[in-house]
Amino acid sequence: MIKYIAKRLLLFIPTIFIDSILVFLLSINAPGDPVENMLNSSKGGDISLDRSSSEKAYMEMREKLNLHLPAFYFAVTSSAFPDTLHQVPRKSERKTLTALTHQFGNWEAVSQYFQTYKGFRDGIYNAKIDSATYDAQLKLYDIANTLEYQPNMAEIQHAFKKMEALFQANAGLSSLAPAFEATRKDYQSLVDNSTKWKHYIPAIHWYGSNNQYHKWISKFITFDFGYSYQDKRPISDKIGDNIFWTVLMSVVSILLIYLLSIPLGIFSAMKKGTWIDSLLTTVLFILYSLPSFWVATLLIIFFCQSEYLDWFPSHGVGEVYEEMPWFVQLQIRASHLFLPIFCWTYGSLAFLSRQMRGGFLNVFDQDYIRTAKAKGLGTTSIVWKHTFKNSLLPIITLFASVFPSMISGSVVIEQIFSIPGMGKMMIDAIQFKDFPVVFTIVMMSSILTMIGYLVADILYAWIDPRITFK
Repeated sequence: MIKYIAKRLLLFIPTIFIDSILVFLLSINAPGDPVENMLNSSKGGDISLDRSSSEKAYMEMREKLNLHLPAFYFAVTSSAFPDTLHQVPRKSERKTLTALTHQFGNWEAVSQYFQTYKGFRDGIYNAKIDSATYDAQLKLYDIANTLEYQPNMAEIQHAFKKMEALFQANAGLSSLAPAFEATRKDYQSLVDNSTKWKHYIPAIHWYGSNNQYHKWISKFITFDFGYSYQDKRPISDKIGDNIFWTVLMSVVSILLIYLLSIPLGIFSAMKKGTWIDSLLTTVLFILYSLPSFWVATLLIIFFCQSEYLDWFPSHGVGEVYEEMPWFVQLQIRASHLFLPIFCWTYGSLAFLSRQMRGGFLNVFDQDYIRTAKAKGLGTTSIVWKHTFKNSLLPIITLFASVFPSMISGSVVIEQIFSIPGMGKMMIDAIQFKDFPVVFTIVMMSSILTMIGYLVADILYAWIDPRITFK
């Protein structure tokens, strides 16, 4: 068994590696610019980055997030692409440059056009033009600014025509005309000197360990999960603030589920075919079919509102103080957590009870049970000594899902009852597009799933000595 556990632990390494790559790929391809998200969050998100944050602040934040590094240890591309594309600071620019290179295959011409275009656009913004042509200058800047996100040839040509019309109609913009002509000339050169054939020649770029993935995974295994986009706090601190309530409710719920479902399933199986079994089956099926968000809403309405019973608080975990006696603190916490834990528990309780009943009946019909009955063994001995342990195997299989739920939490329940746990943090992170928090929780849930299955295998061998692992 020890040898098997050692093998499984070794298999964790490639599995975690593959999971981490998938999570990392999702994180770097998430919508939006991480640097812009971080900088804009510090300014309330109501001022555009170009005008509110200096280029120096952008570059400093980019280096802090390691975004100035290549994504992985190596990159396999066509020879049309350089090995320095990751050095382009802004994500929107990289996207446009990539699309243009895919379209024309000539990186040198693409880079030249884009540099000339940026000089032209920045020149419009910084130009000192009299008030008579201010509106025309503003319109020219708006049109030029769209080219940063525009790789489509027809749209680019259309933008050039609109800007040309502005120059013809406003003599005050003449100082900007040379930069405009240079931009249009470089784009035409890009079109005329297309080298699409380079896409058929593969290229491998090696970057070594100084890359984003290596930095990220190295920090992750030391519990440094990076920074939140929402408030720029370390994610490890945010998890530390929220994980307690999720783990507490999860542990209490799991204990209630297994302590109640196992005897309830056995009792139902022993009463098979009776009205008691039918009643239990009906009640459990009803509980299992009720959606938790609907039940939670009803409980808040009928048990938390003054118009009805008003027995429990409707949200939060309650406020306690150190000077309060421990039993008073316990009473406050219990009154706030009773309904959320009930909603977290009843569905799984109903499901596991049915699984226990089915597993018990399946074992109870085996030949060795009939032999035990023929030997005259008592019901208690047959049930608990010969049937009980073997009927636990389906329950153990489901136990593997317990571990990730202790991290991810019950998203719906925590959101409805405003419990400051991992589930609510996950919802808030998705709402604010705080992707580092989301992917950290996903990664941790993946690791705990593997641990759950390993624990389940160990419990298999402990419950049934006939099961051996090599």
